[in-house]
Amino acid sequence: MITDWDDAYANAAHIVGGDRWPDAWVEPARRWRDACGARAMLDLPYGDAPRNRYDLFLPEGEPRGLTVFIHGGYWLALDKSYWSHLSRGPLARGFAVAMPSYTLCPENRIGGITREIGAAVTTAAARISGPIFITGHSAGGHLAARMISASSPLSPEIAARVAHTVPISALADLRPLMRTEMNATLHIDDAEAAAESPALLGPFPGARVTCWVGAEERPEFRRQSALLANIWTGLGAATALVEEAGRHHFNVIDGLEDPDHPLTRTLLCE
Repeated sequence: MITDWDDAYANAAHIVGGDRWPDAWVEPARRWRDACGARAMLDLPYGDAPRNRYDLFLPEGEPRGLTVFIHGGYWLALDKSYWSHLSRGPLARGFAVAMPSYTLCPENRIGGITREIGAAVTTAAARISGPIFITGHSAGGHLAARMISASSPLSPEIAARVAHTVPISALADLRPLMRTEMNATLHIDDAEAAAESPALLGPFPGARVTCWVGAEERPEFRRQSALLANIWTGLGAATALVEEAGRHHFNVIDGLEDPDHPLTRTLLCE
């Protein structure tokens, strides 16, 4: 029985040296943007709000399709600039990579963030043809799953292009977060939890989903990943669950830097 819900969803306190994140991502991301040069198209608009911007990284040659990475931070913090280096793996395999920011809570609600990410995916997909592969980390994993769940903001035409979705350390059921102190800022209520929890919604017909989580993550993150894979299997999706050995909440995304890492290859169905 969980009695301390804040601790259940705390990550840094349970990782040796965990306080070095997210700052540890800043410099690798900056160096990679610099290295990409003109192939990094930064701060492209997808909406009218100040944070309705995305970065688009282009491979050498014609893109084979589009990968979208959605950042985490409990819908409360961070932006697209922390994660640029994670485009490296898909880029090396020939895929363009879009990384959007979004309006954070409490200025926005989670449902509003879902709609913003839908607009970002749609805007990037208008630039890049071919299949779409969606991934995201933590709160971004939630948003990745929402793109292919019932009431998704994606049009049927864009949704039909989504070949695979990999929610990483995803928050699939928002109800437990209503018991945390951060909900004073998130303002999740029963109605929003029901409307925005992928585990409480059906997947798109024929959806292909791999729930990826670190084997050394907090029990709640492992439970939530298993929950989504389990429920959506019963609702007709092709699902898989991967608990990557030796990975915690902050380094579970590192595989996206490597074109040959199983995370990158799984995401791109290769």
